[in-house]
Amino acid sequence: MAVPEDRQPLIATLKRAAYHLKDSGIPFCLAGSFAVYARGGESVDHDIDFLIKAEDAERVLTALAEVGFRGEVPPEGWLVKAFDPVGDQENLIDFIFCPVQRPVTDATLADTDVIAVNACHMPVLSATELMIHKVLTWSAHYCDYARGLPVARSLREQIDWPRVYRETAHSPYAHAFLFLIDRLGVMSLDETSALAASL
Repeated sequence: MAVPEDRQPLIATLKRAAYHLKDSGIPFCLAGSFAVYARGGESVDHDIDFLIKAEDAERVLTALAEVGFRGEVPPEGWLVKAFDPVGDQENLIDFIFCPVQRPVTDATLADTDVIAVNACHMPVLSATELMIHKVLTWSAHYCDYARGLPVARSLREQIDWPRVYRETAHSPYAHAFLFLIDRLGVMSLDETSALAASL
């Protein structure tokens, strides 16, 4: 799937960063809205997220600084940022090493497929893990199911729903979302919970 880069300038930044990470031998994968896009799905976000391991954060910033990116270490403690200067603006990439309080590991980075994103091949996070990350962002302070519905609908055949059920069982917001998409016909909550219990 390709998007003209003059219409979506973030694609060029995404490809440039992925190329230099691969060239530097730093393990990573594409996540977030562009991973949904890469998998043929619909997303309502427009930002670039890569997953990396915490021990590689400094290497990422160093490698990208060598090709003109500006790095930043924000106070949150679960990501670093890189800015790609494009004309009179900067395109932002978040390099996340602990999304939704789940540290990125070798197993996380193995839960991927190599997919061409506008002709640039890169590891892309699985649809299942993308859905898990999406539903675990919701809490008493932020719960916008409208941002999860397009992902669930467009990637539903790629998602291991029993795994989503198991790994988000502690979250009442996740359970409410699964109930909602069951009622909308996206998946069967009864079948999913039965399969999850049998594994």
